[in-house]
Amino acid sequence: MQDVISRNVLTTYGYIRVINVKKQRPVNLQLNTISFPPAAITSILHRITGVALFFAMMFVIWAWAMSVSSIEGFALVQEQMAGPLGKFVAIGTISALTYHVLGGVRHMIMDMGYWEELKSGDISAKAIIAAWIILTILVGVVLW
Repeated sequence: MQDVISRNVLTTYGYIRVINVKKQRPVNLQLNTISFPPAAITSILHRITGVALFFAMMFVIWAWAMSVSSIEGFALVQEQMAGPLGKFVAIGTISALTYHVLGGVRHMIMDMGYWEELKSGDISAKAIIAAWIILTILVGVVLW
């Protein structure tokens, strides 16, 4: 077993040998035991909703194409959207879009230099998640 890792590094004075001691660290692969901070959760959710929107666009494009193809196609899309699966997809798509927009606005505000401290970042992350949950419930009530 190799205890020491060494490599040559080029500096302004030439190559020098850097020696790193290999540390045996415990690896925690149980993700349910890790406690993520609110900012990490919002970042992960922003990425997840972006991917979800990408896949939701397949349904949206199909619905648009079918609805403009013929009267029967429009009736089919209308029937699908009136059913529970159509409502579930619509609520999920609007929920993902809502969170992605809220998270994007939060990131834009952070790019302007606000909410970058730990406390204000956590508060803004919790506010975004709370607003998303409330808006998703409202959308669900309206559409169902």
